[in-house]
Amino acid sequence: MTVLISAADLRGLLANAEPPRVLDVRWSLDQPNGLPAYLAGHIPGAAYASLEDELSLKGDPTDGRHPLPTREGLQAAARAWGLNSGDAVVVYDAGPGFAAARAWWLLRHAGVADVRILDGGLAAWVEGGGPVTVGQETPPFGDVELDWGHMDVVGLDDVEAFAGSLLDARAPERYRGEIEPIDPQAGHIPGAINVPTAGNVGPDGRFLGREELEARFANANDGRPVAVYCGSGVTAAHQIAALEVAGIRAALYPGSWSQWSTLGLPVAVGEARG
Repeated sequence: MTVLISAADLRGLLANAEPPRVLDVRWSLDQPNGLPAYLAGHIPGAAYASLEDELSLKGDPTDGRHPLPTREGLQAAARAWGLNSGDAVVVYDAGPGFAAARAWWLLRHAGVADVRILDGGLAAWVEGGGPVTVGQETPPFGDVELDWGHMDVVGLDDVEAFAGSLLDARAPERYRGEIEPIDPQAGHIPGAINVPTAGNVGPDGRFLGREELEARFANANDGRPVAVYCGSGVTAAHQIAALEVAGIRAALYPGSWSQWSTLGLPVAVGEARG
């Protein structure tokens, strides 16, 4: 299944009689509210999707910082974005797709068959001469009926079974336990391999090619099931998208390090293995 779409291809699709539904998912740890950026300029026709309020559930700290939303909650949000049953969807953020991949993963999990990440995000769109518009866009409510369970998920009790094929997508210094700016403990889940999400893209913010990604994940592609975590289950979805480009299916541990470290479970520190 196709994961990515180029800015040029998206421009072509938007000129069709039945264009895809486009979602702006701008978000970052230092600016979790992407609405002001959306209002200042977005792809024409795009609806804003809030990662904090629509793509995550407000849960207990022991659930992690960004628990998955319920099917019902995501369906209500998707209808407000104007999504109808059978629609294709393109998601984007400011650039590398770290936030947009959360929407990609969730919609795929919820049974939306055609969801693609705009490769390079809004930066690539603008660089290619794509127009932007300002202000709020409120599409007519959609009628989409979401399902659940189409992507692989690993629960807390099953994480340790993936030792040796569990990928930690955080920065190396957080994996090694040298720093921890957000969560209660520093370090990583014992047996995890560090493959930082940032390495999935090149200097231009676009995903690496399939062969490069295959080489990048070679240590994880030994026939065993693969699972991925990050700080709170957001950028791990980008890792899963990159793995899919490389032809490797992977499961998401949604609670990620924010849940694991809050619960005081075993912690390892030291050099990365991957």
